[in-house]
Amino acid sequence: MTIGLIGKKIGMTREFFDSGTSIPVTVLFVEKGRIIDVIKKEQRGYDAIRVGFGKIKNSKLTKQMRGVFSKKKTEPKKFLKEFRVDNISEFKEGNEIGLELFKDQKFVDVSAKTIGKGFAGVMKRYNFSGGRASHGVSVSHRAHGSTGQNQDPGKVFKGKKMAGHMGDKMRTIQNLEIIKSEQESSLIFIKGSIPGSKNSYVLIQKPSKKIERKTTLEKTNRIVTKDSKKEQKTENIKK
Repeated sequence: MTIGLIGKKIGMTREFFDSGTSIPVTVLFVEKGRIIDVIKKEQRGYDAIRVGFGKIKNSKLTKQMRGVFSKKKTEPKKFLKEFRVDNISEFKEGNEIGLELFKDQKFVDVSAKTIGKGFAGVMKRYNFSGGRASHGVSVSHRAHGSTGQNQDPGKVFKGKKMAGHMGDKMRTIQNLEIIKSEQESSLIFIKGSIPGSKNSYVLIQKPSKKIERKTTLEKTNRIVTKDSKKEQKTENIKK
């Protein structure tokens, strides 16, 4: 797991480029995380850091966690997340990690809990087409059809698409583009939608896969330069 930050989902808006193209973005508020503990290879068999995110009242902590934070002499944190690192010497207890982590980054992976939809049928949950609306069909318009087999194997296989609890699961969307980040206001603008509802917490990490893809800004600049070249050609022809 690469080092990441925990942000709060504020909502969605749009960003406009100079070319006139508008892009839907999700705005995340990312507070600085504090390194609570540095775990060395001798202790646990791997190098890692434990980082604390978010504010929480001391009264809301358990007695054990109060002891942890008082021992480390830091303010209490809402979330504690462990990240494995290669160069443990670069990190020290008490240091802070902020949006500068993604300074040279164009894409990120985002993990969050999806919005819970409760108990849902197969048409909503798996996009089933449903039964016929007429000609002898009654009651089973939105039913999923046959469930299992005969005496052999005499059971319903795991993973069978049926009605059930929809949403409220951890999901990761990879290679989402960073449109811009404002370190002063601790805001990061990510292209497109992100799992979770407003005011939910999101884990932002460096991409796990190496991709060669052009950003939206690079694409728009390319189109603008192409258009300007065409205009110059037409002007030269007219002359």
